[in-house]
Amino acid sequence: MLINVPETVVADALRGMAAAHPELTVDVDNRVVVRRDAPVAGKVALVSGGGSGHEPLHAGFVGPGMLAAACPGEVFTSPVPDQMVRAAAAVDSGHGVLFVVKNYTGDVLNFEMAAELAEDEGVRVARVLVDDDVAVTDSTYTAGRRGTGGTLFVEKIAGAAAEEGAPLERVEAIAREVNARCRSFGVALGSCTTPAKGSPTFDLPPGELELGIGIHGEPGRERRPMMTSGEIADLAVDAVLEDLRPGGPVLVLVNGMGATPLLELYGFNAEVQRVLGERGVPVARTLVGSYVTSLDMAGCSVTLCRADEELLRLWDAPVRTAALRWGV
Repeated sequence: MLINVPETVVADALRGMAAAHPELTVDVDNRVVVRRDAPVAGKVALVSGGGSGHEPLHAGFVGPGMLAAACPGEVFTSPVPDQMVRAAAAVDSGHGVLFVVKNYTGDVLNFEMAAELAEDEGVRVARVLVDDDVAVTDSTYTAGRRGTGGTLFVEKIAGAAAEEGAPLERVEAIAREVNARCRSFGVALGSCTTPAKGSPTFDLPPGELELGIGIHGEPGRERRPMMTSGEIADLAVDAVLEDLRPGGPVLVLVNGMGATPLLELYGFNAEVQRVLGERGVPVARTLVGSYVTSLDMAGCSVTLCRADEELLRLWDAPVRTAALRWGV
């Protein structure tokens, strides 16, 4: 592993991020990443966070048009309420803060506590839970559906609304709507390795894959012999469509889990687009890359989001972060 020692992995990464991105304020000691121009007058601020190891989620999405701040926890471990309160105080312009929370037990509890503490300090806080994964209902880390690739759509679209000056109630409603319109399904071709353990987190024999994997290596629906890219696309897209039932155009995220090269991801995207075409589902926009990862896991996930004219407009709105940027 390309590290010094496991104990300093997150701090080392944050120091490197600070050096590469002077447009961010990176508090290495307190584990908070903030857009340098925060608080932005007259605007709602989005704050998110979670365990490290999912980069570029979330710190890579801090910047104009997306998050105002992110709180990285230890690897696969929720950030603590103090981080979230510090982030909220740093970005609040008086127009409120929206916490975007993936549905994992530690994240939910800590963000809930942080919201109460922040409100005690005079910060108005709303919370939106992301639970887009259709693979399993309950898992090692959560009660209910897990929050995965849909987090990117929630943060981008709600972030655009906040950037335009929408009030907190409207930004929260948009975030909830986007989450309701998103569904995801992930596949692991190999395990991930945490710095602390230094070995694979689960045993996946050669020639097998795990269907419905979570972003921490949680088990999915079932294990099968290795399948072709087209066969995986058939299964993953159908699992999403069965639950989503879009009835119109969709946004598509073909996401790498950390160790899957773009050559394979673009090939897999070709199969995803084939399946959607065969099922009569029009595609409005497609994003391909590793955005919601699981350290060095080999695998991929598919996220679809039912689009309408307003959500497409907000998706296309300018964004300027370390990991996602387009527009002027």
